[in-house]
Amino acid sequence: MISFNIEKLLQNRQKTKYWLCKNMNITSRNLNRILNGETSSISFKYLEEMCRLLNCEIGELISFEKDNNTENKTQKK
Repeated sequence: MISFNIEKLLQNRQKTKYWLCKNMNITSRNLNRILNGETSSISFKYLEEMCRLLNCEIGELISFEKDNNTENKTQKK
């Protein structure tokens, strides 16, 4: 499962979600969809902008966690 570390990065930089939305020209609704994993895609434009504004690398922004259920199903086949 892919997840975003945006809130942690914002907290470490003493910034708010409002600040990020304002600087990215994105609605809070769309940002919250990203944060809550309620979107199936995100544009490179947004990823680049988040990295630039949060002064981070893409690996700091995104985490990948293996789903044990998916892994077990794959091994059984």
